[in-house]
Amino acid sequence: MNRKKTYKILTVLLVMQWAFLRIIAQYPTEIEKYYSNGLYIYISKFLNLLFGWIPFSVGDILYAILLIVILKNIFTTLKNRRIGLKNTFFKIGGFISVLFFLFHLNWGLNYFRQPVHKTLNFEREKYATNELVDFTEKLIVKINQVHLSITKNDTIIIDNTLDKKQLKEVSYDVYAQFQQKYPQYSHKNLKAKHSLFSLPLTYMGFAGYLNPITNEAQVNSLIPKNTYPMIVCHELAHQVGIASESEANFIGYLATKNSNDAYFNYSGYLMALRFCLYEIFQNDPQKFETLKVEINKGILKDIRQSEAFWESYQNWSEQYFKTFYDTFLKANKQKDGMKSYNKVVVLLINYHKKEEL
Repeated sequence: MNRKKTYKILTVLLVMQWAFLRIIAQYPTEIEKYYSNGLYIYISKFLNLLFGWIPFSVGDILYAILLIVILKNIFTTLKNRRIGLKNTFFKIGGFISVLFFLFHLNWGLNYFRQPVHKTLNFEREKYATNELVDFTEKLIVKINQVHLSITKNDTIIIDNTLDKKQLKEVSYDVYAQFQQKYPQYSHKNLKAKHSLFSLPLTYMGFAGYLNPITNEAQVNSLIPKNTYPMIVCHELAHQVGIASESEANFIGYLATKNSNDAYFNYSGYLMALRFCLYEIFQNDPQKFETLKVEINKGILKDIRQSEAFWESYQNWSEQYFKTFYDTFLKANKQKDGMKSYNKVVVLLINYHKKEEL
């Protein structure tokens, strides 16, 4: 079979794959049972055994090779001044078809699994403003307590003596504790790696990602240390098979919250507090200022320090990368796109109606 015919067949299969996904997306319970808690467990275990022991990110290298191949093909086409639209269309279609298949087989079908609130048996209802404020006040009390237990001084920023490599190792124990309480998300051989592209990721405004082809959880090694534990747990949640960004935030929060490590507790509560405060600020800036006064000065300094870090890397390209990712999320059943990160607030408030903070 010649290449042209192969590309045509793969392009047709791409359309068939898309149609198949639209159908099976209507059956989240079956995907949860047969894929997320079935086939995916074995695929993930195999990929982690294959790539997990390698100290650097294989997925990042594959991305680099892919980019080089694409640029080389573009250069060759322009140099030869021959652009066969039909052949080019099928070639690109065939290439996308293969990636589309690997993406969904290796990890992407988790976008269509049963929502976390159903798996953990709690309601997911819209919250009233007073519920948000009440929860945020309780969260402030909690994080103030944890902060003070570490620093012994409410004006000091937490200084974790562990480096990020050590924190990464601790995160595996944290997840083991989490899985004892929530066996629904039992998963072995979890492994997070520092991305080789941490600097570009920072300029793009991202703290980490999961490579769906190699199943490697990638963490931006440059991010502030006090947010690092929560980011690692967020990316490990993706590796467990939680595709939704808001749900990965929520599972990461549960993992850090239930940890015996106060630094991980703080990092999880800090994430939750920032999302809650953001929601309050959007609707009632005056109430936001009132609540801010209740927060330990050391925590406020920590938040400002983190904001200063990201602001120092802001550039014109960030909005384009985030627009692209926003489109990607919307194409995978996350209708709110990048705003879906903030939807963790709904899960937090409803979960803590059932479980004490």
